[in-house]
Amino acid sequence: MNIRLFAPYLGEDEINEIRDAFNRSWVGLGEKVNKFEIDFSDFIGCRRSIAVNSATAGLHLAVSVFSFKEGKKVLVPDITFASTAFAPIYNRLNPVFVDVNNDDITMSIEDLENKYDKDCVAIIPVHYGGQPAKMELIIEFAKQKNLKVIEDCAHTVGTEYKGVKLGLWGDIGVFSFEEKKAMTTGDGGMICSNDEELIKVLIPRRWLGIDKDTWKSSFDYINPNSYNTRHWYYDINDLGFKYNMNDLAAAVGIVQLKRLSWMNSVRSKRIKEYLQVFSRLKHIKPLLPFNPDENSYWLFGVRCEKRDELILHLKTNGIATGVHYYPLNMLKYFREWYSPCPIAEKAWESFVTLPLHVHLTSEEIEYISEKLVSFEKEYF
Repeated sequence: MNIRLFAPYLGEDEINEIRDAFNRSWVGLGEKVNKFEIDFSDFIGCRRSIAVNSATAGLHLAVSVFSFKEGKKVLVPDITFASTAFAPIYNRLNPVFVDVNNDDITMSIEDLENKYDKDCVAIIPVHYGGQPAKMELIIEFAKQKNLKVIEDCAHTVGTEYKGVKLGLWGDIGVFSFEEKKAMTTGDGGMICSNDEELIKVLIPRRWLGIDKDTWKSSFDYINPNSYNTRHWYYDINDLGFKYNMNDLAAAVGIVQLKRLSWMNSVRSKRIKEYLQVFSRLKHIKPLLPFNPDENSYWLFGVRCEKRDELILHLKTNGIATGVHYYPLNMLKYFREWYSPCPIAEKAWESFVTLPLHVHLTSEEIEYISEKLVSFEKEYF
């Protein structure tokens, strides 16, 4: 056995969509990016979306749109990928690390209230692993304190929580299409919002501040009914970034979005198969309160006090593993913003991420499950 931890699901349909971009001889920011944005808005149910080259870029831009005063604070969960905390830092703001709930590893409302002060301007909740943060409580708190909410949806696409799609609870939402996420464009991300004014600001900002897309001006130029002879003219009114998605990535995204519901359902089926093993285990527990009938997860994991021994045991049996994630407040770069998060600082020590992807088979899950059982027999 040699079982991968993550693997994207890609096929001929993606290749054909890329080939179409080749045949058009337009592989940069173009018509396919525009189509992907429209398709994604329709899927999520928001008014406007813009595609970017990563969720990291998306979070940077999403925070920037509010023009917060330098030195203000943004509340972020302690267990997440570094991009969540880099977003405020890129905007000359200070991250405030908020502890997580022990059961679901999402932002603790109690610690959110404790860490808040008058310098806080925004919250960036994360749906860890695909587990929805308690958005109804976060939004209520944000309204009370007049805080903006930038929803980090890097770990999920397509889940509806309490009647609202994740990504639409806050002022603005950001999704990830990195290679191992729920859907992929290789690298890439999407910003979405029902506030069109926010998106209008970010459209030029993701393209160097230029006030019109090259492909749109070019196509307008060759339109025989257009009198726009100054197709080359543009202006720059804002500091911009080279954060745009290109048509090759968007071509993959167009197809992946069509596959997404099916891919989510396959992962949910595999999680249900994993969950059956826990009736045979006493010392290894599920990482999250997995509910695959309602939520879409991009990772599956367990907790074990003998984490490192379990990782080695699985590795020697051809099973790839990971640890997602090390608390940010414990990393060297973030030490100047350290604030205590005792639950996060303890809980992560037991985390083991197990394989989860569309290619994973029921037989492989049974094999992994047997190795979990054999580990308990040997080590406990």
